[in-house]
Amino acid sequence: MITHGPVASLIGMAHNTVEKTSVTLLGLGAMGSALARTWLAAGHPLTVWNRTPARAAALAAEGASVADSAAEAVAANTLVIVCLRDDASVGETLSGTDLAGRDVVNLTTGTPAQARVRAAWARDRGARYLDGGIMAVPPMIGAPGAGGHVFYSGSRELLERHQDTLGVPAGTTYVGEDAGFAALYDVALLSAMYGMFAGTAHAFALIRKEGIDPATLAPLLADWLVAMAPAVHQTADQLRTGDYTRGVVSRLAMQVAGTPTFLRTAEEQGVSAELLSPYFELMRRRLAEGGGDESLTGLIDLLAR
Repeated sequence: MITHGPVASLIGMAHNTVEKTSVTLLGLGAMGSALARTWLAAGHPLTVWNRTPARAAALAAEGASVADSAAEAVAANTLVIVCLRDDASVGETLSGTDLAGRDVVNLTTGTPAQARVRAAWARDRGARYLDGGIMAVPPMIGAPGAGGHVFYSGSRELLERHQDTLGVPAGTTYVGEDAGFAALYDVALLSAMYGMFAGTAHAFALIRKEGIDPATLAPLLADWLVAMAPAVHQTADQLRTGDYTRGVVSRLAMQVAGTPTFLRTAEEQGVSAELLSPYFELMRRRLAEGGGDESLTGLIDLLAR
């Protein structure tokens, strides 16, 4: 049975919920709870379910309806948002539910292949499906100007139907009819992020044993990364045209010649080069293939083989 939060809370929200889409949310981890609170604050009637019922207590106090089961939560509304641990959790949670006629929006982090299989799985059960990749951490949800957004792929019609509702927690960016594209964009951006973090970790490690305050390096490092960021546009242009020498200002041959300095500095500072060495090895391989006049774009072809 679905239970409700305090009656007074619901009455107070009544004037805000007129014509607002009712939402079912499955999963109340840190991200799910953040999503739930933004929809409640915007006046959307919300039904929630979580494997651990205790996590729903606070949301009940804020006006959410709490379902005793995932099946009951799915039955409550047409729009069903799923934000669980992984794809296996999605299958397990939805296996005993009636998805016929439901609009399922899956915000669970997964792979492109998993998203495509899950889209077909949902369609076979009579549901419309939209996959999402959240480019935000919980504090960015419901915070205008924080930069958080969600990649969506799959049914464009479904996104357009629920645009106002899905746009409440964060901005929406549609990336294509292929249900796997949201996950692909998500992982691509996060992969670049981890690469940046790897370089940042190495930079701080180099000064770790010196009398240098990390706080003095931080703004210099941040400004340098911002200055280098536009290089991604040149990479995209070179990939599109197939000309990896176009607009090159720092030839691969010159960069490879400089790598021993980085490795020697790391050794002198007592720092492992394990974060840099794999990339330097790719650079040497591309140079050996004759890419000395190119930028670093050719390394992408080595990775994509």
